[in-house]
Amino acid sequence: THRQVSGEIKKSWLQLNTLHPQLVQMHSAQVCALYNALKKFIKVVSYRTAYRRGEKTMHRRKSQCCPGFYQSRDRCVPHCAEKCVHGRCVAPSSCQCEPGWGGSDCSSACDGDHWGPHCSSRCQCQNEALCNPITGACLCAPGYRGWRCEDLCERSTYGHGCQQRCLCQNNATCHHVTGECVCSPGYTGAFCEDLCPPGKHGRQCEERCPCQNGGVCHHVTGECSCPAGWMGMVCGQPCPAGRFGKNCSQECQCHNGGSCSPSTGQCVCSAGYTGERCQDQCPVGSFGVGCRQACSCVNGAQCYHVSGECLCEPGYTGESCEERVCPEGLYGLKCDRKCPCHASNTRSCQPVSGECSCRPGWSGLYCNETCAPGLYGEACQEVCRCQNGADCHSVSGECVCAPGFKGSDCSVPCPAGTYGINCSSVCSCQNAAACSPIDGSCSCQAGWHGVDCSINCPSGWWGLGCNLTCVCGNGGACSALDGRCTCAPGWRGHRCDQHCQDGTYGLDCRERCDCSHADGCHPSTGHCRCLPGWTGIHCDSVCAEGRWGPNCSLSCNCKNGASCSPDEGACECAPGFRGTTCQRICSPGFFGHRCSQACPHCIHSSGPCHHVTGQCDCLPGFKGALCNEVLFVMFSISIVQYLYCGHVTDGGVDVMCCSVCLSAVCPSGRFGKNCAWSCTCTNNGTCNPIDGSCQCYPGWIGSDCSQPCPPGQWGPNCVHTCYCHNGAFCSAYDGECKCTAGWTGLYCTQQCPSGTYGYGCRQMCDCLNNSTCDHMTGTCYCNPGWKGTRCDQGNITLISVIAGIIVLVLLVLILLLLFIIYRKKQKGKESTMPAVTFTPTMRANTDYAIAGQHHHDIDIMTCLFILMISCVILIKVTCVCVCPTISSVHTLSNNNCNGPFCQDPYDLPKNSHIPCHYDLLPTRDSSPSPLEDTDTHFTNGP
Repeated sequence: THRQVSGEIKKSWLQLNTLHPQLVQMHSAQVCALYNALKKFIKVVSYRTAYRRGEKTMHRRKSQCCPGFYQSRDRCVPHCAEKCVHGRCVAPSSCQCEPGWGGSDCSSACDGDHWGPHCSSRCQCQNEALCNPITGACLCAPGYRGWRCEDLCERSTYGHGCQQRCLCQNNATCHHVTGECVCSPGYTGAFCEDLCPPGKHGRQCEERCPCQNGGVCHHVTGECSCPAGWMGMVCGQPCPAGRFGKNCSQECQCHNGGSCSPSTGQCVCSAGYTGERCQDQCPVGSFGVGCRQACSCVNGAQCYHVSGECLCEPGYTGESCEERVCPEGLYGLKCDRKCPCHASNTRSCQPVSGECSCRPGWSGLYCNETCAPGLYGEACQEVCRCQNGADCHSVSGECVCAPGFKGSDCSVPCPAGTYGINCSSVCSCQNAAACSPIDGSCSCQAGWHGVDCSINCPSGWWGLGCNLTCVCGNGGACSALDGRCTCAPGWRGHRCDQHCQDGTYGLDCRERCDCSHADGCHPSTGHCRCLPGWTGIHCDSVCAEGRWGPNCSLSCNCKNGASCSPDEGACECAPGFRGTTCQRICSPGFFGHRCSQACPHCIHSSGPCHHVTGQCDCLPGFKGALCNEVLFVMFSISIVQYLYCGHVTDGGVDVMCCSVCLSAVCPSGRFGKNCAWSCTCTNNGTCNPIDGSCQCYPGWIGSDCSQPCPPGQWGPNCVHTCYCHNGAFCSAYDGECKCTAGWTGLYCTQQCPSGTYGYGCRQMCDCLNNSTCDHMTGTCYCNPGWKGTRCDQGNITLISVIAGIIVLVLLVLILLLLFIIYRKKQKGKESTMPAVTFTPTMRANTDYAIAGQHHHDIDIMTCLFILMISCVILIKVTCVCVCPTISSVHTLSNNNCNGPFCQDPYDLPKNSHIPCHYDLLPTRDSSPSPLEDTDTHFTNGP
């Protein structure tokens, strides 16, 4: 130590006693050694006592710091005159610098070639690498690596730290600094990804290819690959005769004097031969080169396949064997026998044998038999090409089609709407019924029946032939076409047997529920069905504190300061507690929120850490976060009970020696006397340090905690029963339910909220156009009028019907407009006809007058046209014909549009034979009045 000792003398008088003197000495070398290690200073006092009156002398030792040191609390600290900027003072006026700094006061940074404390070490970096002044580690320049940056980057890397990957292809090398590719011969491009362009080869594609006649040069070596028919180093030599193909490596296989193409090896045959290898003679009836010339030989003469010369049969002569030796009708060696052939059906009679050669369409020994069915023509050798049961003409082969077919070979069915022989009859089927092309019978579409398919199916029946029964339930209507049900409000499905999907209600489930936190609404009325934890008309009010469940009807039962979930009633435990009602503290070895934090390894502790804070509960005599620090309190009662003490003899004196017991229990994994035995507990089970018995972790049982809880059980010793539903997995540790796809809640009893699906209800539905999705799979259920995987495709049939109706209405309006324009153009060219008007039948007036200033003028032709349009657009209209007199008024309805016109009681002689509506009496023009006026009157003009 850096202290000096000075002494003081203190005198005191003591009472003498008659007892014998006794010397008591106490010595604790172990404790003192610990104190010396901590540089603490011990005051040692010696007493000498005599039981007599005398003088007592007491010495006290005093310490002080040596020169160059100063006292800080109970320690002597060295003093430096200059402050150590980047270091610490280790001796008087002596600094120990931090790595990377030097100088007497550690204020100078190391230069580029040195590093370490006091910059005493020399850098070993190469290739312009930087040296770390603290550690001496080298920071390599781009393209270099290694401890001293002495190595280049590996072949496939480059750049700073050799971290970038080379992108070069085709075995190209990469520059270790820039990454630039150096291509192998035959390749080009930024990454050497392309072959040399045609006509180039070699390194950097700079060499020119010498190949001729379409030869291709190898992009690396420049070697020529000749096309078929050529050979040689530069493909300049054609194949010799008899050879062909690539490099002329194949031998020609042509026969009968045929030559071979040098490129393909295809044979070019000599005259009279054909075939792939010229191995066949020309077919009968042809000759010459390519067998392209036709023989002119007749009467069965043979034609020479090379020159085409004719070899006549016996009995014939001439260049083409066209002349008979015998006169017509005779045959034999002496031409003295009469031919037996049927003359009208025979082409010729063989001059020697008398054999008959029949005309087309005839056969038999004497040409008196027609061709067999399916055959026609010369010698009945031609096969008829008629199809579908058609008859074939024996001479020409012309087809006579069966009913329902037409065409030259009767292969074309009758067009839609026709049937019969040659498809000449028109079908009478209605309502898109199919017409038989054979007999015109109708095959009705679903929803129709009758001979011409004009009668609807009776109520309750549908389908083909109206023979299927409707199965719509809950008041749903049935379509006669496909049996599809139109459901009553609140119902859906093919049979109207399913309530509306969650979130919809009403007719066709088209209405959307106006609910904030609900499991849908009533399928018919739309009343909200609130989710647990919510209440109110729209389910937008949260349960009051302490309440939960449907309509907030249940009371929370959470303990130990836990909060209650308003929807499931699940308890959110305070830190340090667990269980369904937070009634249990954390398992040994865990603490904190949800008991999810593992306790630290407490060395000298009375047990696991605190279940809330995680702090270790230290044994007396120990301290620290892990109870691993000895608490030295000299001669304290609390430490004495943890001392191991005994009596020893030291120089004839009885001395009590004590030492600290540093461990109260066996270490983890050991038990028994002197901790000699190893524990066998598994799966986080704790071992009794005395007998080694296992305390199993929740979810495990057995003598060594190796058996998991049986299915459906959980907790310590597996005593609790699981309550998970819908296939959920139950945790054997705490009984927590892990729900399957589509389910949620404490016990997995609730479906995913609307708009979500899948595991944990974490996936969002992507159905469009107000459609809903399956809570497990996410499958979209489309609303009427939509289809497709996401309900994003419109119903083409429905759109087509609406478009057709719109087009029809527009066409009617256009025709009406054109007719009115035409009538206005005709106005003034003739005298005004007696006026007419039309009114709806349910508002017809029986009092009429001739058109006046504020009424509508329409002639009878306009009225008839409007009646025709009215019939088309199905609006019942009464047409009124007004005669030149007030009393003569007739009414035409759309049921009697062709009735007789009224008669004029003032019938003038010149018009007595003409109906009254042709009397062109002058009237005064009037402006039209609205058609809504039900009491329209007419008057004669002046």
